[in-house]
Amino acid sequence: MDGISQQPRIAVITGASAGVGRAVAREFAAHGWRLGLVARGRAGLEGARADAEERGGEALVLPADVADAGAVDDAAQAVMDRWGRIDLWINAAMATVLAPVSQVTPDEFRRVTEVTYLGQVFGTQAALRHMRAQGRGTIVSIGSALAYRGIPLQAPYCAAKFATRGFMDSLRTELLHENSPIRLTEIHLPAVNTPQFDWARNKMPRKAQPVPPIHSPEAIARAVYRASLDAPREVWLAGSAVKAILGDAAAPALVDRILSSQGYSGQQTEEAAHPRPDNLFAPMDADRDHGASGRFGDDARSHVTAYRPGRLRGGAAAIACAVGCGILWTALSGRNRS
Repeated sequence: MDGISQQPRIAVITGASAGVGRAVAREFAAHGWRLGLVARGRAGLEGARADAEERGGEALVLPADVADAGAVDDAAQAVMDRWGRIDLWINAAMATVLAPVSQVTPDEFRRVTEVTYLGQVFGTQAALRHMRAQGRGTIVSIGSALAYRGIPLQAPYCAAKFATRGFMDSLRTELLHENSPIRLTEIHLPAVNTPQFDWARNKMPRKAQPVPPIHSPEAIARAVYRASLDAPREVWLAGSAVKAILGDAAAPALVDRILSSQGYSGQQTEEAAHPRPDNLFAPMDADRDHGASGRFGDDARSHVTAYRPGRLRGGAAAIACAVGCGILWTALSGRNRS
């Protein structure tokens, strides 16, 4: 990668204490990378460091809130002080609220935006400062099919993902204008079995679930590793993400109606939700490590296919017609079964 394949490579991963970020850290450690691990929760970060060392990697724990630009800068500098460069920066931190727009408070909108959108902006800016000086590097944005298609009950998160995609488009053109060697890659994810569905703020009557089909974080991490090395412009993971994105491009009004009727139940299990702490304003892992996986492991697929959208868009209309209304919703909601 960038002419340094004979040396241990250095990656910074935000959101590394749990979920996708945690699985990605494990995957890179297994390939011998040195890792800067950024997240709020100390217990999860220490668990991620133990995972990395167990797999033959080396890790630096960097407790920081990605919504704090200064803290992110300090984390980047700590990595530079330790290892002298940053080859790869992966923005994976996120936060969400499951509620109708009318029930989301201004502070909740602000917080989701600060973590999910500005966290990516601040991480990217921190990486750029060092990568420009060293003359190389790759920045990876962990996105979602929801960066293309908003769904009910997650307006703050969807809006933040849309904003991140626009930010990356703008930055990419600036780097091209500068003839910069720095590479940008967006990886848009399907539903993943992570702990977020037990710690995200939920104002709905039933427990939250990922919209099926669900994939294991380990499958996602393997795809993120490959894409980080190749650094294509974009990668869409899983046929469900492809169908959601292309289906919306071809028939957005139809998708609106499908989601309006089935998008609520598709994001909730049959179990009643009970009041509980959440991680929106404070980490959940002060006392224990939540790991990478959530409670949907029995339903999670262990493999995910990566698609390059440049190869798909030319046939988008034909694909969308072939998918059809029923198949499209099967991909988006799993017919409301958890």
